[in-house]
Amino acid sequence: MSFKTLTYQSIALAGVAQSVYLVHQLATAGKADTEAFKTSIASLLIFDVDNPVDIYGGLAGVKTGLQQLQKQLSTNHLTNPDQARYAASLVFLESKFSEYPDMQTKVHNKLEVAHGQSEHFGATHENVLANMADIYHTTVSTLAPRIMVNGDPSYLSSPEIINKIRSLLLTGIRSTMLWKQCGGSRWRFLFFRQKMLIEVEFLLAELEKQEAN
Repeated sequence: MSFKTLTYQSIALAGVAQSVYLVHQLATAGKADTEAFKTSIASLLIFDVDNPVDIYGGLAGVKTGLQQLQKQLSTNHLTNPDQARYAASLVFLESKFSEYPDMQTKVHNKLEVAHGQSEHFGATHENVLANMADIYHTTVSTLAPRIMVNGDPSYLSSPEIINKIRSLLLTGIRSTMLWKQCGGSRWRFLFFRQKMLIEVEFLLAELEKQEAN
């Protein structure tokens, strides 16, 4: 079965949208949607799946991302310039990251260690998040250009918030990789924007049905 479909591209891109939305929340308000945060972080610790959507624990795991994607696709204006910039930067950084197989192996091995930690503490425990943040800081963050996060200095000076933001940026890289593995590209995003909006709205409608039952 091929996973190079608009459906899976939309789901993976929703994963990216969810990550940058949560980064923006943390940077500007010091807190983020709890369930969406848990799902995004957990996606880093799921390695072998039969279906791309399983990375997010099911379609409901990217509901927030789908809603954000719907907002962005519904208008030609940027609904949030910072989130758009973070997303574009993640796509660019992932392409750079893909050129360094040794770095990819290092990240994978370190995430396996984080997975072991999570089995004892939980995926969003401060120790696990500190580990994930360090993975991002010592690998992807060394590639240029670095993502500069805008927000309230009082939040961006908090080690706890910084660890969460860096962990989320790593989840964004993972979702970007998935998007490309499913056939996604910047050109396809530009040319199939309307089709993707229809797909995202269909997926949100399916979620509403599931929640109603």
